[in-house]
Amino acid sequence: MTALRPEREDSYGAAPYESFGGDHYAGAGARAAGGVGPGPGPGFGPGADPYAGEPYRPPADDETVALRIPPASAFGSGPISASGAPVASVAPGTPAGGRAARRKAAKGRHGRHGGQSGPGGQGEVAEAYDGPDVPSQDERPLSRVEARRRQKARKPSAAVVASRAVGEVFITTGVLMLLFVTYQLWWTNVRAHAQADREASSLQDDWASGKGAPGVFSPGQGFAILHIPKLDVVVPIAEGVSNKKVLDKGMVGHYGEGPLTTAMPEAKTGNFGLAGHRNTHGEPFRYINRLQAGDDIVVETQDEYFVYKMASSLPVTAPSNTSVLDPVPPGSGFTGPGRYITLTTCTPEFTSKYRLIVWGKMVEERPRSKGKPDALVE
Repeated sequence: MTALRPEREDSYGAAPYESFGGDHYAGAGARAAGGVGPGPGPGFGPGADPYAGEPYRPPADDETVALRIPPASAFGSGPISASGAPVASVAPGTPAGGRAARRKAAKGRHGRHGGQSGPGGQGEVAEAYDGPDVPSQDERPLSRVEARRRQKARKPSAAVVASRAVGEVFITTGVLMLLFVTYQLWWTNVRAHAQADREASSLQDDWASGKGAPGVFSPGQGFAILHIPKLDVVVPIAEGVSNKKVLDKGMVGHYGEGPLTTAMPEAKTGNFGLAGHRNTHGEPFRYINRLQAGDDIVVETQDEYFVYKMASSLPVTAPSNTSVLDPVPPGSGFTGPGRYITLTTCTPEFTSKYRLIVWGKMVEERPRSKGKPDALVE
């Protein structure tokens, strides 16, 4: 308590404090000054005062709130806490500083997740502590000028932006080209085969029902089916050589329009000229370069089968060489009028720079009522 209080009384509350022997320290001070004061004095020891020469110290009061320094002998020479209890000495190797320093040291001893990092279960400090936690140069807040300078340094230059744009254009172009190649080489074949199969089925249904009739056919109209057994080719023949109406639909076209009009199979003499794709859009003539002399080529119509034997070929010629469609084509080996067939397509593969020509000569005309020819039965 901080209020004033009377002198200490005895247990009975009547005797003053001096009744218990007086103030020895006061007497000692008086004797030190040369006088005689109350107290035991000369009777305390043989001719000497044990308190002579000592400074005055007030009596210890256990209930006081004032601070006081305890004797050094009570706790040794170590530090003392505010409560008066001695503070334990810091173990060697313990980092100085606050709670953050101790956490940092503990994390180094026991690892990131609390595991033991040292041999034998004894953790080792991962990194030495150099002092209190101080933010590094990168962690300190930047000024506006420094922040703008760093942002400008991170911004890509015009050359980098241009190179990125060019790269994206190249990548996009490559993807588009890949899609186009896939469409040309795969999807056009799928679609053309489906269209050709439907046309062949429709022709056979019409022949079976008697709807079809020989005569003049309109452009794009199917009227026969071509068989090349060696190449496993079965494809409908339509009038005309238009890409959109005939060839791109997977069919074979008959040269029957304009100055390139050729004879029909039932004609007594003439050259039956056909054109077809070698690559893409069903590619019915892709492998006609593999035909050899004597291989069968069969044209099936509503009433008859016309069987040809491969006679000769012209590997390369200009697209403008229309003489290959003449009634007696030069270079074919034929010496006079006859019943011939001519197959034309592009060469080399995947280009249309030149033309490949294959000629054949009719060897059999067989009515459908007699069944299929041997070339188709085998």
